[in-house]
Amino acid sequence: MKEGTVRIVVMGVSGSGKSCIGECLAERLGVVYIDGDDYHSPANIAKMASGIPLDDDDRREWLETLAEHIAAYRRRDVSLVLACSALKRRYRDLLRRGDPALRFLYLEGRREQLMQRLTEREAHFFRGETMLDSQLRDLEVPGENEAVKLNIADAPEAIVEAFVASLERR
Repeated sequence: MKEGTVRIVVMGVSGSGKSCIGECLAERLGVVYIDGDDYHSPANIAKMASGIPLDDDDRREWLETLAEHIAAYRRRDVSLVLACSALKRRYRDLLRRGDPALRFLYLEGRREQLMQRLTEREAHFFRGETMLDSQLRDLEVPGENEAVKLNIADAPEAIVEAFVASLERR
């Protein structure tokens, strides 16, 4: 990758592999990784663990916290990879308040594959068809000018390399 710092959000619905790809990408780039799920409030975690989808009000404080983290890394001129669902355009706009040059990697996949991944999880608060379907309904797929879109059917290493190649082309 070219010299300079970059802040990246790995986005997609639950089960798309944001954490796995985010960790691999951060390791590949030699930068800090943050899992956005670690910043959910206890109330949000309890709500999701009970099978109740989050709404815009639930997500606002969480997204503002993540935008503050992005801004802190930008002020220090430090690169960052952040895993965050960033389902709606206005959520991504809120995250961009932390860094207008924020890059997005959108992990897309078929519902069946996403559901399979969710059923295989053991220790995660987000589970179930209702929860996945709520995220799929909320998802506003980013356009090509907003995010690099890669398919979760590909191997994690291939996804990371394709994204790094896209960074190098910019």
